[in-house]
Amino acid sequence: MTFALSLLAISPLAAAERLGLPPSPASTEFVQQRTQFQLHTLLTEQRHPKTWNLSDVAAADPAQALAQLFAVDEDVARAFTALADDPQRMASLQAASAAVQRALQGGHRIYFYGTGSTGRLAETLESGLWRPFWKRLQADPVWPDIAAKLPAQLGERVRGQITGGDRALISSLEGFEDLPLIGALQMRDDGIGADDVVFAVTEGGETSAVIGTALAAADPRGDGGDRVWFVYNNPDAVLRPFERSRRVLDDARIHKIALPTGPQAITGSTRMQATTTSLYALGLVLEDVLRALLLPHLPAADARRLGLDANDSIERRLRDFAQLQRSVAASAPQLAQWTVREAQTYADGRHATYLAGETLMPVFVDVTERAPTFRLAPLDRTDTAPPASWIRVWAPVATPQAAWDALLQRPFHGLDAAQYRVQFEQKVDDPGLRTTALRSLERAGAEQQALYDLSWSPANRERLPPQAGDLGVLLRYAGEPVDDLARQWWQSLANAGTGRLSVTVGHGASTQVLEDLGDSAPRIAVDLPDRPDPLGLDRTLALKMLLNAHSTAVMARLGRTVGNTMTAVQPGNLKLIGRATYLVQSHVNAVLAGEHWRAQHGNTAPLDYAEANRVLYEAIEQRTRLPQAAQLPEVELAIVAVLERLDSGRPLDWAGAVQQLRDTGLNGYLRQRSGATDIKAGDTDDRH
Repeated sequence: MTFALSLLAISPLAAAERLGLPPSPASTEFVQQRTQFQLHTLLTEQRHPKTWNLSDVAAADPAQALAQLFAVDEDVARAFTALADDPQRMASLQAASAAVQRALQGGHRIYFYGTGSTGRLAETLESGLWRPFWKRLQADPVWPDIAAKLPAQLGERVRGQITGGDRALISSLEGFEDLPLIGALQMRDDGIGADDVVFAVTEGGETSAVIGTALAAADPRGDGGDRVWFVYNNPDAVLRPFERSRRVLDDARIHKIALPTGPQAITGSTRMQATTTSLYALGLVLEDVLRALLLPHLPAADARRLGLDANDSIERRLRDFAQLQRSVAASAPQLAQWTVREAQTYADGRHATYLAGETLMPVFVDVTERAPTFRLAPLDRTDTAPPASWIRVWAPVATPQAAWDALLQRPFHGLDAAQYRVQFEQKVDDPGLRTTALRSLERAGAEQQALYDLSWSPANRERLPPQAGDLGVLLRYAGEPVDDLARQWWQSLANAGTGRLSVTVGHGASTQVLEDLGDSAPRIAVDLPDRPDPLGLDRTLALKMLLNAHSTAVMARLGRTVGNTMTAVQPGNLKLIGRATYLVQSHVNAVLAGEHWRAQHGNTAPLDYAEANRVLYEAIEQRTRLPQAAQLPEVELAIVAVLERLDSGRPLDWAGAVQQLRDTGLNGYLRQRSGATDIKAGDTDDRH
C-alpha cells in the first residue's frame, strides 16, 4: 500500500517529518530573510492560459504551438491600444520624448540601462536602432545639407548598457543583478551626468541593479526634473509589497512608465512579451525624437526616403502594432518547417549556425537568451573544446573585430576590475553576494572580447566547419543584399551536405526570396506592412517575435519546458531561486490536487513554499554529489524526488529521481502521475 500524509495543514515539524529532510541553513535564510526575492506573486511570473499545454502541443503539432505563442503577443497589442486610449499614460510617453529632445538639443546624452533581457534591450536601442540610423543618414545625399543645422554628434549620444558590461551580452554574470551598487557604478563609469536623461528598464519592476541605477540617477537632479525614468511591466499593486520597488514608485523625482501586459508565454520568461513591449514603446520615443529633430530641416521627399512621416505620432504607431503582430503570427505554418528541422538537428546531436548581417542584433539576442531560459550552454569561446553550445551566430565578416563592430557599432566596453573590486569589497555587506560578484568581475573585463569570435573567419571555418547533419540558417531583412562572403558561406553549406534554410523579414520579403539566392533551399518569407519605419523598429520587433516563438517551440518540442514553465531554470541568483522554488511547489501541488492522486491517496496537504525551497536546496546539493545528475535541472530533480517520497513514504531517493527523468523526462513523468500512460515525442531529453 502506498503512503501519503493526508493532513490538510501541517506544522514545520510535521513538514520536516513528511519530507524526511530538515531545512538547510541556506534554505532557512532564504525563506526567512530573502522574502524580497520571493516574487511568485508578480503578474509576469504567472502561467498564461493560452500556452498552458505548450510542451504537449509542440511535440504533436509545432505549427499549433507557434500559433499559441504568437497568440500571447496579442496581449501586447491590446496593451498598446489601451495605452493609446489613455491620455494620462500617453502624456508620460510624450513627456519622455520631450525630455530626450531637450537633452539632445543641449548637447547631453540619453542612457538606457537594464539587466539580462532589458540590458540587451538597452543595447538594441543604441546599437541595433539608433546608431545604424545615423550611419545611414550620414551616408545619405541629404546629410551635407542638414548636418550643420543639427546638434553635434547625435549618433553618439544614446548609450545602452547591460548590467555587467558588454561581456554580459553573451551570458549572465551572476551576483551583479542583485546589487543596487553596480547600477550606480556603471552609470558613473559611462560618464552619465546630472543633465543626461536616464531610462532604467526592468521587466519585473524589482531588479536591484536597475533600481539602484534609477535611485542614483535621481540623487543629483533634485525634485521637479524630467531626467529619470523607470520603465517596468508589472502593475504597481503587485510591486508594492517589495521594499526596493516601493522606493522607486514613491520617489517623485523618478517618472514612471508602466507597461504591464500580463503573464508571459513561458512563465517568467520576460525576454518575450515584457521585453517586446518595452522595446517597442521606448523605440517609439526615439522615433518621435527623430521626427522632432529632423523634419524641420528635410524636404518632403528626403523625409519619406528616410522613413519619417509628419503625420506619425507615438499614439498612431502604438495602434499600428496590432497589424504588425498579425503579420508575424501569419507565418506560423511556414515557420513550423524550421522549428521541426532545428529541433531534429539538436536531437541528432548536431549543431545550427545562424548567419546574420543587418539582422545581427535581434538574432544574437535571441540566441544568447536561449541559454539561461532553457539551461543550454552559452555561446562557445574560441578555446572551448569540444564545442558545447548547440548553436553559433556569425556575421558575414572575416574577422572577430569586424563582427563585434557590426554588432555594437562602437568599441566593446568591459568593467575595469580594479575600479569595481574596491567598491564591491567595501560596500557589499552580504558575504555571499560579495563573493559571487567578485568572481563574476573576473569575467567582465574588456579582454573578454577576444575570447569570442562571431565572424565567418578563417579560424572559425577551420575550427567549426559545416558538416552533414548540421543546419545553416541565413537571416536577413527585405531589401538587404546577400554579399559575397555570405554567398560563400551559403555555398560551403551545400558543399558539405549541411541543411540550409533562409529567413527574410520585411515589406516585400516574399518577392525578394524568389530572386537572389539561386537555388532550391527552403525559404521563409515574412511580409510586413508597408509603412514608415525610420529606425527599423517594426522589422526588429517582427524578427524578435518570430525568433522568440521559434526558439521556444524548438525547446518545448525537445522537452525543455513542462507545459509553459521553464523547469530547466538554473537557480543562480536570488530571483531565480525564488522562481525555482515556486515551480517545484506549483508542479507538485498540481499532481497532489489531481483526481488520479486523490483516488490513490485521498487529500494530501499541499507542499508549502518553505518545503519546496528546502527540497530545492537539497537538489542543488545532490546535483554536485551525483555525477549522473550533473546535466539534470534542480527543479526537475526536486519535483520527482518529492512526489516519489509522498507516494511511497521511503526516504528521498535522488538516484531514483535521476533514473525517472532519464527514462521519461519530466513531461512524461508528470503525465504518468496524472494517470495518463502515453509518452509523446519530446518527453525525453538526452541533454547532450
